[in-house]
Amino acid sequence: MKELHIISFNYPYPPSYGGIIDVYYKIKALSDLGVKIHLHCFVDQIPDKIDPEVKEITENVFFYEKKNNILLYFLKTPFAAIIRDSDLLLKNIEKTNAPVLFEGLQTTHIMRFIRGNNHKLYLRYHNNEKEYYKGLSVSEKNIFKKIVYKIESLKYAGYQKKLLKKFETVFCLSEKEYNEVKTYSGNAQLIHIFHGNQSVKQLDKKGKYFLFHGDLTTADNKQALAETLTLFKTLPQYNLIVASDRASEDIKRKISAVENITLVPIRTSENLCHLLENAHANILISYQNSGTKVKLFNTLYNSRFVIINGNITDDPALTDLCLYGADMAEIRQQIVSSAEKDYDDTEKRKHVLEKIHSDHAKAGQIIKVIFKN
Repeated sequence: MKELHIISFNYPYPPSYGGIIDVYYKIKALSDLGVKIHLHCFVDQIPDKIDPEVKEITENVFFYEKKNNILLYFLKTPFAAIIRDSDLLLKNIEKTNAPVLFEGLQTTHIMRFIRGNNHKLYLRYHNNEKEYYKGLSVSEKNIFKKIVYKIESLKYAGYQKKLLKKFETVFCLSEKEYNEVKTYSGNAQLIHIFHGNQSVKQLDKKGKYFLFHGDLTTADNKQALAETLTLFKTLPQYNLIVASDRASEDIKRKISAVENITLVPIRTSENLCHLLENAHANILISYQNSGTKVKLFNTLYNSRFVIINGNITDDPALTDLCLYGADMAEIRQQIVSSAEKDYDDTEKRKHVLEKIHSDHAKAGQIIKVIFKN
């Protein structure tokens, strides 16, 4: 019997944003292939119930409240890691002798107590956290948050370099992170993002609008949206839908001031799929170089044209499925030219995505590594 402890930085349902999408669909794929999952989740508040979608793919689910002490920020350990600490978690892990997969460096503060206790330790390397927080600091406009992110970046610089060598294997999300880990640690393995999509949608040649979607509370997405709004002000002949459940009043005002731009809520994954299916092209821009973004898979599987800049993916095969712009002038040109084109890339996408990026294939790779004996 194959059993695995997974320690998640959050409860992975609903799978509504990047890292959690990877966690949920990884658990689902591993479960489909016969692995019994003991899931441990750090949360702000312990939920009243476990969703049936999580219950049916796990053996056990345990919750632990993140520490709520601002003074922990002044310690040497990264704040995101030190608030995820629990004696109860250690006791629950000792109940089942199985390997442990940590989801992200922020869950690894307790690993010093697990090492040597007959548990082999593995890491899902979601981000180079040093670079991630550095990028947040650059994008952030609020001076206090800018300083907080910068300090967290400096803390992670030493923390991650020290820890990465201590895992049996570090499963990296992207080529960039794989190459970084490989340079000073021989335990890197490239396993691309789990995304939950199974087949590429067969769509008509034309959609109805351009689409920008994402969490508009993050500095990176806010900066990307600001650039996109500026662009579409100069393109009144094209309609842009901005899809998000998290938009500030300031963002709502800016959107409502432009006649050809509309803000719509997402609310459910079904609504997002509907928005993607009716879009003619999607605008995906990032100012953080952190590998392939999960929403790229959603758009490639479920929509038509995808217009990206260089930070959306570092996978050449995926870049080849998109329309690329090195800067906003080139993004603008791709918008104009794609508006006149018929979409007919379905077969090309099927060949690349369903062959190379299926969740079950990736879960099989993880099983081979963890359960090789």
